Amino acid sequence: MFERFSAKFPTRFKDTSDDFGVDVSMRDFSASGARLHTRERFFIDDMLSIELELPDGHDPLQLNGRVRWIKTQTPSLWEVGMEFHKVHLMKLHRLVKYATEVEEAAA
Repeated sequence: MFERFSAKFPTRFKDTSDDFGVDVSMRDFSASGARLHTRERFFIDDMLSIELELPDGHDPLQLNGRVRWIKTQTPSLWEVGMEFHKVHLMKLHRLVKYATEVEEAAA
């Protein structure tokens, strides 16, 4: 339903002291969800809260959602499909802006 954007943003689980990108990273996203790579084990319908560090000098972007699918990449790495609870267009505008800038710079 929504366009999907490639993105590799440093991410962390909200309320953890882990550094951005250590145990989780965003791979792509749309207005309704995101694909994450993580070393943390999750299950279908688990609730997630993540923070993304964007290079715009503002506070990390916080997104909340639910695990909708899981694919095992290696015994200690999973790909997780996260569905956002709400579509937050203003928050996602920040993501789209930097995802398109990174894509244009790579071209």
